[in-house]
Amino acid sequence: MATTRIEIRHQAQPPRGEGEVLPLRHPEKAHRPDNPIQRKPSWIRVKAPTHPVYHETRALMRNNKLVTVCEEAACPNIGECWSQRHATMMIMGETCTRACSFCNVATGLPKALDHDEPRRVGDAVAKLGLRHVVITSVDRDDLPDGGAAHFAATIRAIRAAAPGTTVEVLTPDFLRKDGALEVVVEARPDVFNHNLETVPKLYPTIRPGARYYHSLRLLDRVKQLDPSIFTKSGLMVGLGEERIEVLQVMDDMRSAEVDFLTIGQYLQPSVKHAAVDRFVTPDEFEDYARLARAKGFLLVSATPLTRSSYHADRDFAALREARERQLASGSRGA
Repeated sequence: MATTRIEIRHQAQPPRGEGEVLPLRHPEKAHRPDNPIQRKPSWIRVKAPTHPVYHETRALMRNNKLVTVCEEAACPNIGECWSQRHATMMIMGETCTRACSFCNVATGLPKALDHDEPRRVGDAVAKLGLRHVVITSVDRDDLPDGGAAHFAATIRAIRAAAPGTTVEVLTPDFLRKDGALEVVVEARPDVFNHNLETVPKLYPTIRPGARYYHSLRLLDRVKQLDPSIFTKSGLMVGLGEERIEVLQVMDDMRSAEVDFLTIGQYLQPSVKHAAVDRFVTPDEFEDYARLARAKGFLLVSATPLTRSSYHADRDFAALREARERQLASGSRGA
């Protein structure tokens, strides 16, 4: 079976008239001074997609009125992933209530939830014959539960329509949404991912709507509620963090028993987004990966182009194998 991760948009967008002015994608960033975009080093550059399967995947998305977070977030891996019919599913619309300075997803007031969306997601997963599916979402601070019940309904719909498909969720932080996390965990995703994104000192400027220790406690709480669920979290580097701070975040994650760590290079989506402080070298990524493995993570992906759901199907298989080896050895890897 293939692995595809898709976002279902609530409705197709009407064609734009000639000369029509598009609304600002990030109106909250319009007042910010421009941060010139640096030229990428050779190890970051990716080729324009030309593979015929890329175009088949693109046509599949368009014909089924699907929109991918690969496009919404301007992911550099879109050529590779779409050439393998991989994409990333984003539920609850395409407008986020947060205004993180690193993120390219549009900010604003989201539309009401489409309560038929979970069923349609399940049907799409079954129709496409997926082995592993990743479900993410925008932040929905406007909802009493942050969208937790919608996540749970989507997981259940996938289980019903495609019982052989493993499910990975990449959730918001459910900040000030008491009981929301428990609703998602009760639906028993195979992998629970929540990204810390950066080191604590950068939260006020990079992730101002979030709280580092709340996100850390969220991951810890998943393990308390259901130790069988794999937990996963990710970091961006190149934003001004120090090496020792990254190592401390690794230790914090291990204290929360996080199984899988991803580390990738931050890339600036536009001149209004946070500037790249530096491009971290491949050798530094290899060093981070080596140290993370030594700290006890079951799996580590640390490369310049690593993203949260990059190679998610292959990584899930590796996670299961790593846990089986750990159980066989009688070690928790802590």
